[in-house]
Amino acid sequence: MIKNFCLLFYVIILCSSCDFASKKTNPKLRDYTWESVKGIRYQEVRRRFKNGLSFNMEGFMQKPSWIIEVAKEDTMMAWSPQKQIMQKFFLQYDHGNLYNFAEEWFKVKAMTNDSLVLQRVQVNGKNVLADFRSDVNMTFYAQSYIKNKLKTTAEKLQKPSKADTAFIIKRAVSVNANSDSAFAATEPVQFIPKSKIVTVEKLVTASKLEGRTAAYDYMFPQYKIIIDRAYKDFAYQISAVVDFQGGIHVKDVYGVLPENADSKKKNMQAVADIYIRNLFDVLPGTSLGIPHNSQITMMIIGKAIKRP
Repeated sequence: MIKNFCLLFYVIILCSSCDFASKKTNPKLRDYTWESVKGIRYQEVRRRFKNGLSFNMEGFMQKPSWIIEVAKEDTMMAWSPQKQIMQKFFLQYDHGNLYNFAEEWFKVKAMTNDSLVLQRVQVNGKNVLADFRSDVNMTFYAQSYIKNKLKTTAEKLQKPSKADTAFIIKRAVSVNANSDSAFAATEPVQFIPKSKIVTVEKLVTASKLEGRTAAYDYMFPQYKIIIDRAYKDFAYQISAVVDFQGGIHVKDVYGVLPENADSKKKNMQAVADIYIRNLFDVLPGTSLGIPHNSQITMMIIGKAIKRP
């Protein structure tokens, strides 16, 4: 009896593996076949979280930007803004409705001649991560559908919704009431020098090698500010909330001993109030044109006047 059960279990496993292998090699056995939409150029018109909004609570915004076209079952073309061409990528089927192209993973959720819905997912090794990076639904319309049936443009369809605007207004009112609260601004804080004794650089930290996309730099903006003719030489990295009026509120000073943390925080708040506020026009971060508190990191370097 046990022997027969083991034999039956082995046959089931064998058949299942054969079916999986056949889907790997035979696209006709999959839920969707790219060949059916070959040659149709699709443009992304909407990118939403599962809540139906372009934003999450931290201020991360989904911006539709992809243009794709199926060349054949195993080849996807995608628009390259850098090269200004439709670039070919290997279209790799993995399992279920999961595909990889252009170094990204996507799950097909719907496919017609007029539209596509893809869920962008974050894959680590062989695991699909269940975080906000996988909570992204991308809607594409065929360019011919946009032009001939909808009688509009992709740019108009890509605009944030009224629900997005209402969400940002409500979120801004909430964080602006407390200088310790903030969310990321799609248009980050700006420091505009009013004097030649200061310089500012917004640092670029995006790194494909480390898995940081360009969105990282607006979610966690970093600046390097150099002040000549400071009261003494110093260099500190701080985190601060820049409020909706351009006020700077130092939160932490990095790289100092715990017993010195409070005094260094007071010192750097004085530097922010005296030097930065007087030597720069500080423009607050905004989202959809709405100013709100946002958190930044600054490396502030002071250089004392060198006396003979």
